Amino acid sequence: MSSPVTPAPQGPMPRQIRYIIGNEACERFSFYGMRNILVPFLISSVLLGYLPEGSEREAMAKDVFHTFVIGVYFFPLLGGWLSDRFFGKYNTVLWFSLIYCAGHACLALFEGHRTGFYTGLFLIALGSGGIKPLVVSFCGDQFDQSNKDKAKLVFDAFYWIINFGSFFASLFAPLLLRNFGPAVAFGVPGVLMFIATVIFWMGRKQYVNVPPSGNDPDSFLSVIRTALRERRAGQGNAGTLVAWGGIAVAALMLVLWALKAVGVGLAWWPDSFGFVITACLALGVLIAFGGWGASLQLERARGRHPDAAVDGVRAVLRILIVFALVTPFWSLFDQKASTWIIQGNAMVVPHEQWWWPSWLVKEPAQMQALNPLLVMLLIPFNNLVLYPLLRRLGFVVTALRRMGWGIAISGASWVVAGVLQLWIDGGAEVSLAWQSLPYLLLTFGEVLVSATALEFAYSQAPHAMKGVIMAFWYLTSTFGSLWVLLTNAGVRNDGFKAMIVQTGLSEPAFLMFFFAAFAFMAALAFALYARRYPMQDNYRVAT
Repeated sequence: MSSPVTPAPQGPMPRQIRYIIGNEACERFSFYGMRNILVPFLISSVLLGYLPEGSEREAMAKDVFHTFVIGVYFFPLLGGWLSDRFFGKYNTVLWFSLIYCAGHACLALFEGHRTGFYTGLFLIALGSGGIKPLVVSFCGDQFDQSNKDKAKLVFDAFYWIINFGSFFASLFAPLLLRNFGPAVAFGVPGVLMFIATVIFWMGRKQYVNVPPSGNDPDSFLSVIRTALRERRAGQGNAGTLVAWGGIAVAALMLVLWALKAVGVGLAWWPDSFGFVITACLALGVLIAFGGWGASLQLERARGRHPDAAVDGVRAVLRILIVFALVTPFWSLFDQKASTWIIQGNAMVVPHEQWWWPSWLVKEPAQMQALNPLLVMLLIPFNNLVLYPLLRRLGFVVTALRRMGWGIAISGASWVVAGVLQLWIDGGAEVSLAWQSLPYLLLTFGEVLVSATALEFAYSQAPHAMKGVIMAFWYLTSTFGSLWVLLTNAGVRNDGFKAMIVQTGLSEPAFLMFFFAAFAFMAALAFALYARRYPMQDNYRVAT
């Protein structure tokens, strides 16, 4: 006689979740509100008044914006480390949120003071980046086996609230800048960030606080160190030499930057390679050479660490190659808040057309609201219509295929943007409504790449390495903006400028087609690597 099946417990929704969701709604509005007006503000502000109006000022505004984005997606490494090793998620989120608020205050108070304003950008990058890897996982900590069925509803609400906040911030922040000036336009997001912090603090007595894990002897870096240090009789140390070579190259880059900064003449080291570009390149060299070297000697870590930890590191190293091939996508995506706004400023807002919502959309920067709106529409369309249709037609819709096509489609969006730029350069009055088409293609690419990449990485990485994967995922945006800064630096080179002139294209049109080609090459490389990628399945076994 079989025993009756005990139904799974259906615990209640944790009451403290409302504080976390409320915090996320206000924080996302504050972030996208300031981010989406940063470039148009800088172009017209006294902060860049030392540059002539036109392409030079626009290029510098792009540099400032993408340097800020680099910081936002680099500092999750710091926030995650402090949380895991010392302070726990709640304390780390609260303290970084206060730094975040201070940054907003600097933007509002120092709109005409270069040092004060840039300090504000640094503090926002530090605060936003510091909490970025923690809020979602802190939300997950509030659930246990009794109510884990409610977690999916909350994570869906998280994704929805991010796009909800981005949509309204993209619509209204440019209007605040237009009608009330930068102090109000940056001040309102600051007020919302303060409200977000207060809401988060209000739930302090109800939260489940998982203590920091401290020093894990079998962590990702611990296994890497063991693999590189372990010596085996009769075996060479090629991996160690590769890793040390990467360290030497990275250190040399930083030394060359420092010498250039103090006035030492180094004609062959580019003047435009400032600290941010140099530091990001050095970080990329460390990751690439360190990962390559470790992969050559990884088996030496067995015995010193559990097999699961060693296999997990190898899985992460394979995923890093996938992530590296995704970075060109982010170089295209994040330019919708810089290059595409600049292009929109040269287009005509079709107020005279009956179908144009003139009562609401008055500024080119507001076109960014299309992105979160389309995300909320395209995700259910893909899941309910497109993917089932492709499966019925016999196409296997794997995660890697979706990501590869997403990169290629993002490249197509920049071909369309380049064609629009050719019309503008030819003297035509181009309606701003035409930007809807590249926004549609870019957002479709985003849904295929971004949402799929997290699903892919989660399935490929063992449980103990999932936090490491999230840290590296955020770095893909950092390196995406690095490619933009490198391209902008190249454009300032006389030889590169001469080459652009020979093509007969304007600088904006050339760069748009350049980034499109960059994405297509990345998509091809991605497809070739995906064909030999050994898929894993590391979802946990149901209990």
